[in-house]
Amino acid sequence: MKLARTRSTAVAACAVAALSLLTACNRDSSGSAASGDDKPAIGIDLPRSDSDFWNSYAEYLKKDVKSEDINALPLSNSQNDVTKLVANVQVFQNTGAKAVVMAPQDTGAIASTLDTLASKKIPVVSVDTRPDKGDVYMVVRADNRAYGTKACEFLGEQLGGKGKVAELQGALDSINGRDRSEAFAECMKEKFPKIQVFELPTDWKGDVASAKLQSTLAQHPDLNGIYMQAGGVFLQPTLALLEQKGLLKPAGQKGHISIISNDGIPQEFDAIRKGQIDATISQPADLYAKYALYYAQAAAEGKTFKAGKTDHGSTIVEIPNGLEDQLPAPLVTKDNVDDKSLWGNNVG
Repeated sequence: MKLARTRSTAVAACAVAALSLLTACNRDSSGSAASGDDKPAIGIDLPRSDSDFWNSYAEYLKKDVKSEDINALPLSNSQNDVTKLVANVQVFQNTGAKAVVMAPQDTGAIASTLDTLASKKIPVVSVDTRPDKGDVYMVVRADNRAYGTKACEFLGEQLGGKGKVAELQGALDSINGRDRSEAFAECMKEKFPKIQVFELPTDWKGDVASAKLQSTLAQHPDLNGIYMQAGGVFLQPTLALLEQKGLLKPAGQKGHISIISNDGIPQEFDAIRKGQIDATISQPADLYAKYALYYAQAAAEGKTFKAGKTDHGSTIVEIPNGLEDQLPAPLVTKDNVDDKSLWGNNVG
């Protein structure tokens, strides 16, 4: 397909999709089919732009598209809206995508779209989130149950096995929110039964997390632990609230509230260095981007994979609707926060 034709077709298709689906395509001109037209076209949808983690992932993606000479269609951003994601995927179909990369935030509502793509023989790579139903070529993800277990074990040891912990959960209609929450609860019940956990669903929204944490602190001023399932959206509102209430005591000082997070963004690392939080689990934003493109390219070229160890330090496992490459996600504390191999220490 010639470049000029690809671009003109994309513009026309986007207009048609906008009219028929009554939703914006949210195209990003920084991602374009600029590589050789002999390569299969890849459609890439970014899930949201209200999270430092996902913004870092987007930057890695754009960089890797250029460095790996990926024939990417103009990037879209569904802004945590499944309706926009469906519309954006329709544009990808209309403009010749041979594979699609997405990160559906509502893992249940995307099933029919996945079925449509499968019927068109367009393979899908899902990043960070595992769709509940519908075929996927590969899920690029870390073990999210391990996130919950690691957070539980760290906080349990920090608190000496007793106390009160607020758990800022993600959206429970997301496989990630469920995995982290279920594993955290199971671990606490089994290993630290004297710790009382207050489960606070937030739908991955920082303002909701702050409001619920404020209410919990009012009822339980002796709260001594917090588990944030997404530092990218919860870190700043949580630290702001604790500081406002005079509760942001540095680690090692009396009254310090032990905090562990998930994401591994630079802001979390700075908070660890300052003693504001104690740890985070580093989601590999750089590897998510790298291997999402790797598998999308492989899928478009008709390559196949099977369960087992990979050559990049991860394990591919079978899931009911495809395969999942479980990338490593290390625990970061004051002891290793300056490790240059962590992606959070290598972004601007």
